[in-house]
Amino acid sequence: MTTKEASRKQTKTEGAVKGGDGEYIFPLMQMAGIEAGTGYSTGHGPVVEGERMQCALVTKARGTGSNPHHHPNEQWNYIVKGKLRVKVGDQPERICGPGTLLYFPANVVHYTIATEDEDVIFFAVKDMTHGIIGIPVDEKKGAFTGVNK
Repeated sequence: MTTKEASRKQTKTEGAVKGGDGEYIFPLMQMAGIEAGTGYSTGHGPVVEGERMQCALVTKARGTGSNPHHHPNEQWNYIVKGKLRVKVGDQPERICGPGTLLYFPANVVHYTIATEDEDVIFFAVKDMTHGIIGIPVDEKKGAFTGVNK
């Protein structure tokens, strides 16, 4: 089975690729991406879903990112390139760079915004109790584009 055939299988998130059934290796850097935070984030990239976990290689353009949101599943982000402004729950905002692992507990409001320096790439992992896309705190606000600071 090819990656193209796997992408046609049933997934929780529209546009994600389904792993398993002979499809075990995914060239993320060459795969087509989807919006990873429709309605509240500029994040986009390929998403692969397994039976219990989903992974994504997410890119956010410099100075853009997600407005506050939450989701019923846990999330881990490993920053590969660039720096993010990160706020989780009541913790103060922090700047985090390459090599940093971020943990977002289920149902805790958080956001990540790429600094103005460069685009950001991070590897995200979530459990499959919910799709890759979260729930914005303010649906009217849209994605953080640098204009709505």
